[in-house]
Amino acid sequence: QNSSFAFPLSAKLKSFVVSFSERRIASCRFIDWVLMDRVLGGKYKIGKRIGSGSFGAHVETSEIVAIKMENRKTNQPQLLYESKLYNILQGGSGIPRMKWCGTDGDNNVLVIELLGPSLEDLFFFCGKKFSLKTVLMLADQMLTRIEYLHSKGFLHRDIKPDNFLMGLGKKANQVYMIDFGLAKAYRDPITNKHIPYRC
Repeated sequence: QNSSFAFPLSAKLKSFVVSFSERRIASCRFIDWVLMDRVLGGKYKIGKRIGSGSFGAHVETSEIVAIKMENRKTNQPQLLYESKLYNILQGGSGIPRMKWCGTDGDNNVLVIELLGPSLEDLFFFCGKKFSLKTVLMLADQMLTRIEYLHSKGFLHRDIKPDNFLMGLGKKANQVYMIDFGLAKAYRDPITNKHIPYRC
């Protein structure tokens, strides 16, 4: 359930993951002049936006991270709940390391390690076609991540290629599962009994 198995990428995919990662990290080098006056939790400076989140950097170590933010007054806040899930899942293979979570002004904030391209990015790079070997290798890791989540008593409820990312650097061949905002407990942590579904 917590396998550290990582498949060897083909030369083409490896090249894409590495170049994607290098471009992403290189783009972060310019965050010094973008929104860098704002510091979250006394630790992280906000950088350029990425998808629904942002890049950031630790004020002391300059480690580049991914930052998700949401307005605390939103109708259905998810980040603080998602941070609790990350806490429960920490240590699992293919689960991003959570760096910090908390509130900043009117926002809830979640900081996790920076990751590489999503499986959707890889799929489009490969002309919307993976080899059978790649499909099997990816599926093995994805199923292992889902199995680990289930072993902790939760369902993801938003499984899609965008929510599986490749790692960076030495972990470029490892698949990570992200975005647990819609996850839901399906087993009682005390009795281990199945929780009835409610609409």
